[in-house]
Amino acid sequence: MATRLISCFGKSGRSSKSNKNDAAATADEAVEEQRRGGDGPVLVELFSSQGCKTSPEAELLISRLGRGDFNLDRPVIVLGFHVDYWDYMGWKDPYGSSQWTVRQKAYVESLQLDTMFTPQIVVQGGAHCVGNEESNLLSNIAAAPRFPSPNFQADMKRPTTETLEVSLSGQVRMKIDHQGADIMVALYENGLVSDCPKGENKGRVLSNDFVVRRLEKLCSIKDTSSKKNISGTINFTLWDNFNSHKCCMALFVQQNSSHHIFGSQKFDLPNDL
Repeated sequence: MATRLISCFGKSGRSSKSNKNDAAATADEAVEEQRRGGDGPVLVELFSSQGCKTSPEAELLISRLGRGDFNLDRPVIVLGFHVDYWDYMGWKDPYGSSQWTVRQKAYVESLQLDTMFTPQIVVQGGAHCVGNEESNLLSNIAAAPRFPSPNFQADMKRPTTETLEVSLSGQVRMKIDHQGADIMVALYENGLVSDCPKGENKGRVLSNDFVVRRLEKLCSIKDTSSKKNISGTINFTLWDNFNSHKCCMALFVQQNSSHHIFGSQKFDLPNDL
């Protein structure tokens, strides 16, 4: 069960192994310099499931974080990824995806953890904690390296009722070395409410915010200066009952080898979309 997997990490939610891999240890001087000078948001990712008994508490925590309840001295961008490996417990998470399970597994490997568990929070791709531990979350955010926020402009339109087309152009404002990075774009939804008639949360009404519904790669970059202009277009396939008023978009730069986040940017969707 979910609670058993959480307890195997102890109270701190950390493994006995180091959370730093060789790629992170050998980050070049340009990266280290911009870590000290960046003022962009800190990316916070929650991996959870409606089939996990302890995930609703973590969902409430990141909803409060995203609303600004903690008066932090730095901006944050929150993304919620619902994994699918608890679906067998009797309730299939309507927002769960094997794609998000694969994403979490990549973090488990890069952070050198012993196993996957929910709820788990990953901060800037390089630190983690159990998702319902407020003090550990806030301390990880306070200690997280900060980078310049990317400076992209977004043009959004609906070529069909089932598709959202997003054209992006701008700079990552971060030198990317030979290790390379991906520019990723997430479309997420707030204000989701579900009745849960089965599984570990049977009989509960579950509320979810910042739920990632789509994630696409804009492009991969390598040996790129901070001022180089980058442009591209992505197409999101929309879901039933898509409501632009409940959705936002986030762009982030993620290093290929370490999975560390090197900058992120949030976009509101147009009211007339």
